[in-house]
Amino acid sequence: MAVASKKIPAPDEVRIQTALLSVSDKAGIVELARALDEKGVRLVSTGGTHKALAAAGLPVSDVSDLTGFPEVMDGRVKTLHPGVHGGLLAIRDDAEHKAAMDEHGITAIDLVVINLYPFEEVRAQGGDYPTTVENIDIGGPAMIRASAKNHAYVTIVTDPADYSLLLEEIANSTTRYAFRQKMAAKAYARTAAYDAAISNWFAEALDTPMPRHRVIGGVLKEEMRYGENPHQKAAFYVTGEKRPGVATAALLQGKQLSYNNINDTDAAFELVAEFLPEKAPACAIIKHANPCGVATAPTLAEAYRRALACDSTSAFGGIIALNQQLDAETAEEIVKLFTEVIIAPSVSDDAKAIIARKPNLRLLAAGGLPDPRTPGLTAKTVAGGLLVQTRDNGMVEDLELKVVTKRAPTAQELEDMKFAFKVAKHVKSNAVVYAKDGQTAGIGAGQMSRVDSARIAAIKAEEAAKALGLAAPLTRGSAVASEAFLPFADGLLSAIAAGATAVIQPGGSMRDEEVIAAANEHNVAMVFTGMRHFRH
Repeated sequence: MAVASKKIPAPDEVRIQTALLSVSDKAGIVELARALDEKGVRLVSTGGTHKALAAAGLPVSDVSDLTGFPEVMDGRVKTLHPGVHGGLLAIRDDAEHKAAMDEHGITAIDLVVINLYPFEEVRAQGGDYPTTVENIDIGGPAMIRASAKNHAYVTIVTDPADYSLLLEEIANSTTRYAFRQKMAAKAYARTAAYDAAISNWFAEALDTPMPRHRVIGGVLKEEMRYGENPHQKAAFYVTGEKRPGVATAALLQGKQLSYNNINDTDAAFELVAEFLPEKAPACAIIKHANPCGVATAPTLAEAYRRALACDSTSAFGGIIALNQQLDAETAEEIVKLFTEVIIAPSVSDDAKAIIARKPNLRLLAAGGLPDPRTPGLTAKTVAGGLLVQTRDNGMVEDLELKVVTKRAPTAQELEDMKFAFKVAKHVKSNAVVYAKDGQTAGIGAGQMSRVDSARIAAIKAEEAAKALGLAAPLTRGSAVASEAFLPFADGLLSAIAAGATAVIQPGGSMRDEEVIAAANEHNVAMVFTGMRHFRH
């Protein structure tokens, strides 16, 4: 049953006479408190914040002066008291509320400045269970929500970045209703994200990947000029996950990343991370979230050249991801082609100077590579809902590959199979990838028919061969990967026609025997992985 409104109009301006300050992040709090004191505002504080303000020589009361009750239980109980919440929730113009305040000696609190225990930081740093629980704030969210609800009279500030806005607002010692509304909205968003982090941590800690209620929270990193298309609004929110990638990378140069840049850069870096840097340098070139070339080589520059050779036309205006530090030789090669973004674990000083010749080229240093095996969640919105799943962290190296044909693959074919299957995992379904000697020979992505994907990939390989002046496309003698089972022999026959001699696929079709028989007929080696990698 809904609670009836008092129907008392909110005043536009409210004079700030008493302020309650209680912050975990104390950056800027002394300066803010000093500015408030200079305006004659009474300062009330708690715990460590009180100590910091008192040490700065500011006249500050303890919250116990409002409650008449000391902090107890190691500070767990200090603000959960009518002396505080009455001062936050009281409707100043309501006779009944005013009478209750007078009767119980409750002081009106006009301004509340709070930021919460650093739960997200403790979680990100891998705090143990008791430490993480102890960093769940109780009194802070309660005061934030109470203040935000009563924003008709109370100003709530939860973000240190808003201190300067607050000081501008109270130039005349008052705050306007519109400002209080704006701060209240930010306050509820903050507590929502905080509770989301806590609930998601519990789900993880208790091994409950799909809890009854799922909330995904984020903090605005930047607003964008537009989304996928100019008529769409967009912004980038970060979750606090410390996984190396586009959300945590440092932008060393270039324009702000667009919505599409961020999406494609994430896809590129996650793909190149499949290839361990200690084994070989690797490069992935992405266009519209699909790889158009991937390669490994003895040097990073050679890996880039080999990746580019797969489809140099599509690579124009693409995203380049590297699994090792960007060096000068590779940078010299990259600047020859128009590129939107480069992302690497790190960048040498010489490479930075070379990339600087292209001031609009975005250069990102991620500080490391994401671990493909790390668990996590991915989410996608649909009309009226949210699809959530665990991250696809399956690795071909961890699978038991089953040879299902008469001929077993050679050692080189097996390596090419694994390479192709790693790439196929990151290609939109239906996906077919040809690979040879640690290099993609042709990639077919996102077709409704797997046969079409196989044919497109073969056509791409033929075009690349002509551009490079090769006598035959690299699909000749290649391994081919399908990210899902081959439902009919026609997809396999298309790959064989392109020159593939070995096939890797999950298996599991009702017509597996038909497909295996076709492979045997053409002396093609085939292995089943038992793991599918649909990507939509």
